[in-house]
Parts: sequence; C-alpha cells; structure tokens
Amino acid sequence: MGAGRLKWGRCWRGTLVSCTSLIAPSLAHATPFDTLALPAGFDASALVSLTIAAGFGAFAVAATIALKRERNRHRLQRQRLEAEITDLRHADNRIRLLLGMERQLIVSWGSTEEPRFEGDTSVAGADMSGTQVLTFGFWLALGEADALESAIAALRQSGTGFRMVLHRPDGGPVEALGATSAGQAVLRLRDIAGEQSKLLATQAEREALKADLDIVFGLLNALPQPVWLRNASDGLVWANRAFLEAVETPSLAEVREHSIELLDRTARTESARLRRMGQVYEARAPAVIAGRRRIIDVIEQPTPSGSAGIAVDVTDVETMRSDLRQQAEAHSRTLDQLPTAVAIFDKGQKLTFHNSAYKALWKLPSAFLDGRPGDGEILDRLRSERQLPEQADFRAWKAEVLSAYHGLEQREIWWHLPDRRALRVVVNPNPQGGVTYLFDDVTDRFRLETDFNAVVRVQGETLDTLGEGVAVFGSDGKLRLANRAFATMWGLPGELIATHPHIDAVSRQCQLVASDSAAWNELRAAVASLPESRVAISRRIARNDDTVFNCTAQPLPDGATLLTFSDITASENVARALTERNEALERAASLRDLFIHDVSYELRTPLTNILGFTEMLGSETMGPLNDKQREYSRDIERSSKDVLALLNDIHDLAGLDAGSLELVPERVDILETVTAVVASTEERIAENGLKLVVDMPQNIGHFTADGKRVRQMLLHMLSGAIGASAAGQTITIAARRTDDEIVLSVADEGRGAQAMIRTRAFERREEGGGHRGAGLQLTIVQHLVELHGGHIDLTAEPERGTIVSCGFPIRADDTAGQVKS
Repeated sequence: MGAGRLKWGRCWRGTLVSCTSLIAPSLAHATPFDTLALPAGFDASALVSLTIAAGFGAFAVAATIALKRERNRHRLQRQRLEAEITDLRHADNRIRLLLGMERQLIVSWGSTEEPRFEGDTSVAGADMSGTQVLTFGFWLALGEADALESAIAALRQSGTGFRMVLHRPDGGPVEALGATSAGQAVLRLRDIAGEQSKLLATQAEREALKADLDIVFGLLNALPQPVWLRNASDGLVWANRAFLEAVETPSLAEVREHSIELLDRTARTESARLRRMGQVYEARAPAVIAGRRRIIDVIEQPTPSGSAGIAVDVTDVETMRSDLRQQAEAHSRTLDQLPTAVAIFDKGQKLTFHNSAYKALWKLPSAFLDGRPGDGEILDRLRSERQLPEQADFRAWKAEVLSAYHGLEQREIWWHLPDRRALRVVVNPNPQGGVTYLFDDVTDRFRLETDFNAVVRVQGETLDTLGEGVAVFGSDGKLRLANRAFATMWGLPGELIATHPHIDAVSRQCQLVASDSAAWNELRAAVASLPESRVAISRRIARNDDTVFNCTAQPLPDGATLLTFSDITASENVARALTERNEALERAASLRDLFIHDVSYELRTPLTNILGFTEMLGSETMGPLNDKQREYSRDIERSSKDVLALLNDIHDLAGLDAGSLELVPERVDILETVTAVVASTEERIAENGLKLVVDMPQNIGHFTADGKRVRQMLLHMLSGAIGASAAGQTITIAARRTDDEIVLSVADEGRGAQAMIRTRAFERREEGGGHRGAGLQLTIVQHLVELHGGHIDLTAEPERGTIVSCGFPIRADDTAGQVKS
C-alpha cells in the first residue's frame, strides 16, 4: 500500500507540473487588467471568473493527458516486473532442480548471525534439523568437528575458503565446501557417495601410494648397498646414493650420460639374458667399488616396467669364512689329538665331525663314520654291540638322549657300560642347531677315588679309635683332619671343626680351657712358619683343670703339620713313683696299637684273599672238586670266617677300650631283629644237628637302641650257645618285655660251666674245652649292653646248660601300644 500511494503521489505531482507548464505561457502573454480596455459596462470580476474557469479547464485537460501517459508507463512497468517475476520463478525452479539433483545442504550467513538453510538436511544424517546439522559434534567425529568449526570461523571472519571431506556416523562421505558470495559466508555440505566417493578414495589411495613410494625410495637411498632400477630397454633410470658412491660419480644424470655401470659386461649380459626369460639373476661377482676391488652378491629381479637390482658387499664375509674354515681345520686337528672323544652332529642329527678318540672309544669302522650316520643310528648300533648302558626301556632312554637337540642348556650324564667302564658324557647344544658330545673315560679316576675314599675312611676310623688327640694342619695353616679325641680334649664344637678353621681360630678356642698362650704361640709358629724353617717340637700343655697333655708338632712331607696330644695327667701326678710303671704302660700301649694294627690290617688282607680263593674253589669255576676237596674247602672257609670274626671282635674291643665306639640310636623292631639273626645262623645250626626255638610274643613291639649292635650281640650269644651244644640239643632264643626293660636271652642244653669259670666268663681269655663264655664274645656283649645302659646276666649249671640274658632299658614312648609278656 505504501508503495502504491507513493506512485500515485508521483503521478499527481507530474500532472500538476504539466498543467502549470501549459497555463504559465498564457498568463505570461495576457494583458494586465489595469491596461486592458474593456467595454463599458463589462464586469471585470466576470472576466476573472471566466479566465479561472478556462484555466481549470485547461488544467483538467492537461491532467487527463498526463494521467493517461502515466497509466501507460505504469502498465508497461508492471508488465516488465511481471516478466521479471516470471523469470525469477523460473530461475528459482531451476535452482531448486539443481539443488535437488544432488543430496546437499547450503547454509549461508548474512549480516545477521542467524543462518539460512537451503537443501536437504538429511545429508548429515536421517531426521536431522538445521540446528542439529550445525551442531557438528552431533554427527561428526571429534577431530573432524573441531576442524570444521575452525574452518567456518575463519571463513566468516576473514573470508578464507576451505574444502574438506567428512564422514557421517554411517560411514558415508560428505564434502564440506566453504566460500564467500555477495558479502555472505556460504557452507555447502554435499553427499559424495558413488563415483565421486570412488574418485576421492582413488585420489587418497594415490596420495598414500605416493607417500609410501617416497618412503621406499628414501629407505633405498639410505641403504649402504647399491640399488638401481632399469627400464624396459635396460637403461638405468634410478640409482641410490650408495650406487653413485660405488661408481664414484656425483649425480645420476652423469651416470646416464656416460653409461657408467657397476657390473662388468659379462655379468650384465648374463643378467639381461635371464631377465628376458623372466628369471632372477643371482651371482657372486668381482667389482670395483670406490676404487677398491671387492666381491659382491648381485640380485636383479625383472619387473613389469624393467628390472630392479641390488649389490651386497660380501668381501668381509668371504674373508671371515676363509678364516673360519682355517680355524675349523685347526680346531679339528687339535680335537683329533685330545684323549676325550668328541662327536659333533648337525641339526639333522647327522654326524659332521668325530676325532680319533671317538673312533677308538666305540671301535666303529671308518667307512661307517665317514658315511655321516645319524645319532639314533649310532646308538642302535652301539646297543646291538652291548656298548651302551643296559636299559629296561631302551626306546625311552634313547628319546631322552636325543631330546638334547631341542634343549638350550648343557647336560652332563654318566654312562656305566657293561664292560665296567664309566663315561662322563657332556651334551652341549650348538647355537646353529645340533649337539656336540664329549665322552670322557673316568674309569681309572673312579677307581682311584674309590681307593682314596676307602683309605680316608679307614684312616678316619683308625684315628677316631685312638685315645690320643690328632690334628693335621695344611700348609695354609687350616685344619685338615682331626679325630674325636682332639675335639674332646679341647672342647672344640663339631661345627667349628667342620669349617676347617685356621690355627689362629683353633688356638683362641683352646686357650679358653688352657691359658698357656706361650705354648700355643709356639705351636702356631710350628704350623704357620715357612716350610724350610719348620722343625719338630714337643712340649707339655696344662689345661685350667690341671689336666696335662703332651703335644708334639711334626712337619709332614707335603708341607702339612701333624699335632698329637696325649693325656699325661696321671703320669705327671705320680711321675716319680710310677716312672717305670708308666714306661711299661707306654710300651704296652705301643704293643697294643701294634698288635691291633697287625691283626686288623696285616692279617685281614691275606685272610680276605683266602676267603676269596676258597669261595672260588667252592664255586668250582676253576674245575670240579671231589668230595674230600669240597669238605676241605668248606673247612677252610669256615675257619677263615671264624678268624675274620675274631679280628672283627678284636677291632670292636679296641674301639670299646678306646671309648671311640658310638651308638646310633634308632627304632629297633624286636621281632624283625630276632628273625634276621636266626636266619643268619640257620645254616650253622643245621650243620651241627641242633634245634632252634624262638620264644617271644608276636606283638612284642620295639625299643630304642643301636640296631646293628643289638644284632651283633645276639649273634655272639647264639655263636657261644652253638659252640657249647652237642648234636640233637635245643637252643632257645627268647624276648620279654617288662615295665622298664627289654630282656633278650639265649639258653642252651650244653655242658654248663663250673663256678670258677662262671666268675671269669666275661674276661678276655680262652680256657679251652669249647665251653660257653670263653673268648672275647661275652666281653664284647657285656660292653655293648653297658653302652646301652643295660646289664648282662649269666646262669649256668654243670650238665644242665647255660642262659645268657641282656636287659635293655626302655623309654616311655617305647612302651606305647606294646603288650607286656
């Protein structure tokens, strides 16, 4: 309406101007009223009225004409505007058609902050409004949303355009294009699925491949090995820095211009021939690299557009291989001189090396070993020749041996062969696969160790039976050997002796009980002085309790020092009165030691030989014997065993006298012990035509004692009963449990003993006549029973037999669950 009124106002102003322009000339040429001659009687006012009327008429005519002209102009303008509106509608339809041809949304920002939306908002996702579309975090990943918001902010502030590809939640790509137009910031979001998406993907893939190719060429250029590329006509198209350095040329263009090659003509010709056939060229060839003659490994691979090659300098490898070959040959020659058998197998378990000692150890033919047999094959052959340890399950044992091929740690095993050889076998896995066997024959070493250990044990037992204290200090001043008497004399704990202390530590410990520091300083000097200045010394040392010891320090050939301590307290106290007696006792002790030594060691060896030869004769391995010879052989064997038992008794009695015999308490099953003793004497009882009766309850139980010594006592008691019995008589072995002791007894029906003999039954003498109680047996039994804290009783009547009873104390826990009888 406002626009219409404006147009009509303009029309009237135009009409008024037109009328004025028509009237103004007439008025300009009109005659003034004061000069105009009018007829008489003419009314001037009427003339004025007439003139005004004429002016209004002219104005009306002019206004009509102007109005008609304005209407025509307005009609034409209206037609023009309608045509423009029609064109705009057509343009709008075309724009909407173009917008509808693609799934897109256009957002524009004018002078106001409110955005204007044109297009399909579903380009960002189904059922989304324009506000939700501009909330980019609602349908874009966090990184893409931030990037888009930053780009739009830059577009609106500085007009910086952008283009980026986004991704909807369903994975579809959306192109975001930002630009300015007519002072407005415009954002277009377009769905680029289909061919456009494929094109973008292809472009992205191309860019990625180009980046990867740049990385590959960068890596190839950084390699220290020469690398090159050739085209289909075998021309060099690219080479890395190492190639240029190898041919001593600064640029690739110069290499192409002068046709500089790394390989000689022969190698290039052969490579080209193989590549034309589609094969890879691989060869080791000489080449000049940076002015030096080198050996290289060349590989040229045909490609669809030509070929690619690389050269690896193996000069150092070849040099090392040659050195390694020479070292291996030297090692082989060295190993061939070793007495230890060596065999090396590869990862395929095939023999690759063996020395002469290996061949001599197993006595295998050279042809067999040179044929590279397998490890399992060698084991099977050695087993068939009975050269391997006997095994109940050879297959499992063989699998255990061959499992070393899959292990990482070195193993050490021992093989005891049927021919009584002992082998130390070291199995060492090789880093490159396979194993190395080392076979060391330690048979002689085992024998020497056995003999040495036996000597050491005998020496230890001998020293422990002595009443004198004995200590041996090595050349380094540390205690190497000490007997029980030495530790007892000076109160040395077993833990200290076990650590092999130095003479200083022993001296400090001994001075706690013997404060004679001067004497110990002298002994320390004798032990720790230089070998060439050591001399034998002898002196007396008194303990704080007035016990006096005679100490002797004797240098030994190996640099050690022997210290002996003898208790001479009694002789010191009565030295003046009993000098001769003391000398006699010392001689007796010397004779006793000499006697024990002779009996225990001088007689035992030939007696053992006699027993061995007698058993050999009795087994008739050397030839058949007649009845008389067999009887003599049995008599010799029986007599030898009796003498051996006598020697053992003497040895035990010596230990008892010296106080060195120690008991080993254990749980002794009475029924089992008696049964074992009876079984060991059944043959002798049968030979003498005797009867044996065991009288004890089955549930008599057990008690705490030294089981070995209890069996020894019962054997002595049975042996005495057998010797005192005649054929047809009965021997009874009985066991009873009382409230406080276990009583073991042996009764016979022999001749018995006279009163005088009964009183001397436990003395160390032999009265003759074969009666019970003579000899050392009952003496040993008495000492052993007393060591257990028990007692021995003997009851004998002439012609009515003898009963020997031993009582052993029992403890409270020995009676639990036992039945008294």
